[in-house]
Amino acid sequence: MSHSVEGRSSTLTAYHYGPTTGRPVLLIHGFASSTELNWAQAGWLTALETAGRRVIAVDLPGHGGSVAPEELDEYTPSRIRAEILQLLSDSGVRPLNDSDPTSGVDVIGYSLGARLAWEFGASQAALVHKLVLGGPAAIDPLASFDLEAAERLVTSGEEISDESTAGLMRMAMLVPENDMFALLSMVRAIKTEPFDPAESIPKMPVLLVAGDRDELAFTMPRLAEIIASHGGSIPAEQLLLPARSHANAITSRAFKAAAIEFLGR
Repeated sequence: MSHSVEGRSSTLTAYHYGPTTGRPVLLIHGFASSTELNWAQAGWLTALETAGRRVIAVDLPGHGGSVAPEELDEYTPSRIRAEILQLLSDSGVRPLNDSDPTSGVDVIGYSLGARLAWEFGASQAALVHKLVLGGPAAIDPLASFDLEAAERLVTSGEEISDESTAGLMRMAMLVPENDMFALLSMVRAIKTEPFDPAESIPKMPVLLVAGDRDELAFTMPRLAEIIASHGGSIPAEQLLLPARSHANAITSRAFKAAAIEFLGR
């Protein structure tokens, strides 16, 4: 698997894989994850390269190989989207052109990455060709995150009573390299920009994928409804993965196959 670190903004690191030409696929990982965990170890990079796709993957602020910013606003979704746009421009990605099949970018996002991809697609219709959203939700899973309890857990080991917050923290703390204070800064910043999918709606083709044991999956049809009622004549496609949860849907071969087929049509 060929790769090189070619792009770095003030808060993001970009990794380039596969061919140097063709329409790229942008990969955006989830909260407390990274390019390595979300895409390399789960087999996505190999699958996309085998399909002949050029890949640009980013590590979000304070994740993987990216720095942990000191300023809170550098963790906000709007700032992250702006940094991604700059990285794509620096990587030579051009606006969509009907006569140029290599123009624009396809985007695959998982969990928090799906939220960022939804908003990025909605704001960059001239650039984004198709969207694949894994583990998506029509609600904001971090809206009810108990920051104070999470901070007490990190500093003193005090247990968290809120099960949703406790689950996210258990997941984050499974990765020894994670900077917990940076992750909590991201949560704090995201809370300043709550997710409302009906506020900004992507108009390009969208594939929505979730495990049937993912507690967030029950809100996925709402995203399809929003697209259908506001997005014109292109309905969103939906795929439920049998016996998969939010934690392990990303490793599904069926997910990879469906995404590659959808993007390649």
